[in-house]
Amino acid sequence: MPESATIDPATRLRPDTARLLARMPKAELHLHLDGSVRPSTALAIARERGLAEGDLALDGMRARLVAPARCSDQAELLRAFDLPIALMQDTISLARVTSELIEDVATDGTLYAEIRWAPALHTSGGLAMEAGIEAVVRGAELGSEATGVVVRLIAVALRSHPPEVSVSVARAASAFVDRGLTGFDLAGPEEGFPDPLLHEEAFGVARDAGLSITVHAGEWGGASQVRRALSVRPSRIAHGAPAADDDALQQELIDRGVTLDLCPTSNVQAGLVNDIAAHPLPRLLRRGVPVTLSTDDRTVSDLTLVREYERAVTLLGVTLPELWAMDRHALDVAFLHHDEPLRARLLAEFDAFAEKEPALTGGT
Repeated sequence: MPESATIDPATRLRPDTARLLARMPKAELHLHLDGSVRPSTALAIARERGLAEGDLALDGMRARLVAPARCSDQAELLRAFDLPIALMQDTISLARVTSELIEDVATDGTLYAEIRWAPALHTSGGLAMEAGIEAVVRGAELGSEATGVVVRLIAVALRSHPPEVSVSVARAASAFVDRGLTGFDLAGPEEGFPDPLLHEEAFGVARDAGLSITVHAGEWGGASQVRRALSVRPSRIAHGAPAADDDALQQELIDRGVTLDLCPTSNVQAGLVNDIAAHPLPRLLRRGVPVTLSTDDRTVSDLTLVREYERAVTLLGVTLPELWAMDRHALDVAFLHHDEPLRARLLAEFDAFAEKEPALTGGT
């Protein structure tokens, strides 16, 4: 069973609104596998692999997996991923964590999820990259079969890795396009490795294989870093909130139809904004920039998608119709380009729900 996150008093809503947010069908596009490991599973794997320190208890493991509510910068936040990555170095753990994550997102009312991870980070124990990808793909298939959640996967290359490693990731990922791996991403420390064009060959390999392109940007370097991400012609940008400081960039995002997959709680943790109420999501949304809303990391951020939706309403002042528009837009830009009938079916399910909930569409 999924583990409950602590209740955030700041997100208390009217009971009917809270119930609506819990029931509404959801699509989540920005979700990291290694940032969403159940603490109980991490503890079990650590004990099975002989990696547990002394008599480490569940509370101790949870404390190691959840990042501070506010880190000094992106680099400090990224250190929270070291332990889960060290634990996920074999096919059994990769498949287990993936299937369990899908079980967890299903409890949020999620009907569609894109899960991303960096295959090259799971080879330090000798696991072949292709075998690691196969394990995650299989775990996604099992989780989807068990819950009914439609899942697509995104392979992530790292800015800090040599470009030839990114090419290897793109090539390995390309072999699984017909099994639900439909996206390619670039993530990692922006300050030390700001230029995504260093990995241009990998983006080309991925694009030629039919993988859709996204890229992390804007967790360091401000709006100029978001603009730089456009050089690799992404369909979507993971994060990108600093675009709110550059009106011309916002217009370019609108004109090019590039969606920002925003994660306010994670951005607070990374030190981009002082608190959620200061996040620019509402400004971007009302300016017309395409945006979606996600958790980024369920465990690292001690978060569920329902709680992130609640925070958007109570702390950011997002209206229910605005929240619904973001949620539905996520299906429009989801990496379902290999199965347009499936996209149409999911959109029909979302629309059927909204027809019965006028609060979501501004009706009475």
